[in-house]
Amino acid sequence: MSFAIFETGGKQYKASASKIIEIEKLEAEVGKTIQFKNVLLLNDSKTTEIGSPNVDGAIVEAKLLDNVKDRTILIFHKRRRKHSRKMNGHRQRHSKIQIIKILSKGGKIIAEAKPIELKPKTITVEKKKRKKITKKKLIK
Repeated sequence: MSFAIFETGGKQYKASASKIIEIEKLEAEVGKTIQFKNVLLLNDSKTTEIGSPNVDGAIVEAKLLDNVKDRTILIFHKRRRKHSRKMNGHRQRHSKIQIIKILSKGGKIIAEAKPIELKPKTITVEKKKRKKITKKKLIK
């Protein structure tokens, strides 16, 4: 199994073919191909290349699937005995990417995968059937 370790947004991620990763938000359009050139380590089934700090010519290609928000984190500040408190919320933005190719020096493909097409979420709502009740007047 071949993989690569690359850096983006100040963090390091392990990438293998067709893996879906959530990384720090990227300013790109959904569906575009992104190249990461800060590859720190390449592992083939036979060899391992370690960069100092980066492996020259190595590229990790990925497809941007979606830009999403993380769950809400509440920040609560309270000062004792002062009747002072403040509450805030924060939702971190992420980008979901799928690894398409891992390329080594000279453009040699180490791993490749077919991209998945994500289907938009559809919500089906069933309408309840209501019986129509009519009032009949009784005439005597």
